[in-house]
Formats: sequence, structure tokens, C-alpha cells
Amino acid sequence: MVKAAGRAYIGGMVTRLYTHPIFLEHITPPGHPERPDRLRAIERVLDDEVFAALDRAEAPEGDEATILYAHPQEFVERVRAMIPDIGIARVDADTTASPKSWQAAVTAIGAANAAVDDVFRGDVANVFVAARPPGHHAEKATSMGFCLFNTAAIAARYAQRQHQAERVAIVDWDVHHGNGTQDIFWDDPSVLYCSTHQMPLYPGTGAVSETGAGNIVNAPLAPQTGSEVFRDAFLSRILPALDNFAPDLIIISAGFDAHHRDPLAEINLTEDDFDWATGQLMQRAGRHSDNRLVSLLEGGYDLQGLAFSVAAHVGRLMKG
Repeated sequence: MVKAAGRAYIGGMVTRLYTHPIFLEHITPPGHPERPDRLRAIERVLDDEVFAALDRAEAPEGDEATILYAHPQEFVERVRAMIPDIGIARVDADTTASPKSWQAAVTAIGAANAAVDDVFRGDVANVFVAARPPGHHAEKATSMGFCLFNTAAIAARYAQRQHQAERVAIVDWDVHHGNGTQDIFWDDPSVLYCSTHQMPLYPGTGAVSETGAGNIVNAPLAPQTGSEVFRDAFLSRILPALDNFAPDLIIISAGFDAHHRDPLAEINLTEDDFDWATGQLMQRAGRHSDNRLVSLLEGGYDLQGLAFSVAAHVGRLMKG
């Protein structure tokens, strides 16, 4: 480790932040919790001088062909056809699309894949992608839960195809279970999917008994539980699974809606819990993955809880 500007950096490298103005142009209906103001809140908190050392980069538009790494062609074309020329189109009861939604989703994929490139090339210590729409509810052939495509799943497949990663781990601490990621990798032992989430809660999946090909590790949390139960789930289930799997890359599906302020769930975490969980995953990345870690924004719908939690998360990534 070396020191720079009062912070520690892995091998002298910095944390990279990817975002893009197009993410604000994925428009949802008035009152919808997954709204552009989420990214504005993150932008404001990361403008603080304590984050001056962040390596800020504009997210590149993705290669649409990489969507096929996780989704079939027919489904991709169906999503493309849902994008309206004007107004807002409803994909399902919770999920909508607006004229710029395709470009936003593809750019989110481009940012995630670029982040994978960055950590495999050793250009940066780690990466946080502040993008929307989120992705972890998108199944192989179904958009749902605010998500059009499964960005984390595409990035995992990208790491395998472009960087010959043999084993990729996705750790999902969003308060809602990532049914889409579980669906895509259900029978694929080369990808470990670990999730903490409230249960019962949307989308209704994520029981301990759902184990796929032995590569699915679910740690459901009861409503009104908080730090102690969350940390125990990490220590007793998530981290041992990571150590046993020894991934070449860790991807975080970083939802911050388990924060106690969030209106869509009933888990009582604080920003300190996200700081702690980030540190634990960084330790495993150092142990198994040559520090390769990519974090992708998922949920988080109270603007203050989201901003403070992202600040804690990115601050920990920067400390190395």
C-alpha cells in the first residue's frame, strides 16, 4: 500500500467512478421511487472534497452484442420494441420505459463492462458505477422490478468471455432479492450468487433452500432486523461461500434500500453497515481476486439514506 493525499491506495491506484448524464434521461412516472433524483443525490454527496481523489470517468456506451451474454435475442428485441418515441411506456406494473431508456440501459452495461476491463488491466484499484436503470431483477427473458437488462449478469459473463475469468462472484446486498441474477446463473457453477435481502418482500424469491447448482447462497433477513443480523449473515454464510469459491472477480450489486430510512422495506441498516460490508468484500477481493472488485448501483430510494450510504461505500473503496 502507498499513501496519497491522506488516503491509502492499492498499488498506488485510485477508485474510479463511472456515470453519465444519459442516466438522468431514463424517465419514470411522477412519484415513482426509481427516479433521476437518486443520481443527483449521489452526485451531490460525491462532490464533497473528501472524494476529490476519485477518478471520475464518463460511462461509455455499451456494445449491444454483450446483452446477449445474459439474455436471448428475442427478448432483447422485445425490450427494444417497448421503448416509446414519446411519453412513458409501461413494461409491467412497476417498470417503465421512456425514449432514452434504451440508451441509458446500454450505457449502464457499457460502464459495467468498462469497469471489468479496468480492474483486469490493473488500471484502477476498484470501480463504482452510478447508473440507472438498475438490473438485478431482470431475468433471462423478463424485464421487471424497475430493471430492463441484468447489468451485473452481463458484466460477469463479459469477464469470463473477454478476460478468461474462470469464477465470478456476485454479492447482492439490495434489500430485494435479485431474482434475475439467480435465474440467469441458476445452473452455472462458474458464477457464485450470494444475496442478503428482506423476506418476505418483493419479488418473493430468495429462500435458503434455493441453491441452484450449489452456486446460490441466499441469506434472507426478517423484517425489522438490523446490523447484527445482517453482519451475521455475511460472517456465517456470504463470506465463507466466497472463501470456498475463490473468485477471480467480485461484483457487488450495491443496493442501499436496506437502510433504515428507505420507504420500500423494513431492514434497519445504517451507512456504517455498508462501510463494513464493503471492507469485508475488499478483503476477499485481496485474498482471492488480486483486488478485482466492481460495484454496480442497484436500489436505494430514500435520497438521504442513499447518499450517505453511497458516501460510506465509496469512501471505503477509496481507502483500499
